[in-house]
Amino acid sequence: MHLPAPPSEQGRQRIVKAGLGRHSEIMQSTITIQTHGQALYEITREAAHFVSGQGDGLLSLLVQHTSASLLIQENADAEVQTDLLAYFGRLVPPADDPAMRYLRHTYEGPDDMPAHIKAALLPVSLSIPVARGQLRLGTWQGIYLFEHRHAPHSRKVAAHFRPD
Repeated sequence: MHLPAPPSEQGRQRIVKAGLGRHSEIMQSTITIQTHGQALYEITREAAHFVSGQGDGLLSLLVQHTSASLLIQENADAEVQTDLLAYFGRLVPPADDPAMRYLRHTYEGPDDMPAHIKAALLPVSLSIPVARGQLRLGTWQGIYLFEHRHAPHSRKVAAHFRPD
């Protein structure tokens, strides 16, 4: 799996907002992930790099596509990812499966409408607390882009950090 290098300092957009008698520095960026088909792609490193050096606050992530999702999931055992792919493949089979013959949106391929259904069932945004510039994830937790399409795609995740 190839992941892009973490976003550089130049990729961070800083926005200074006045509010409640003090100034807050809000940062925004985009994390781009090159996918190679249906899989879970870990983006924890990129998210951690984005908030490194910051204080306490909240990181919000939003996948900017309707056929992919974001998950916080176990990152210690790859079988978890394999099982999640298998489960969602059985839960929402391809459009050419006889059980899915009621679907009308099929002209973009047999994986397209099922990808939209999976994205409707799973989160497309996440909020993660940040303390002293560190993501407050659990020991075995990682942040994943869940690609629901079979073909490679360039996916964008909007990242927004708001300090406390």
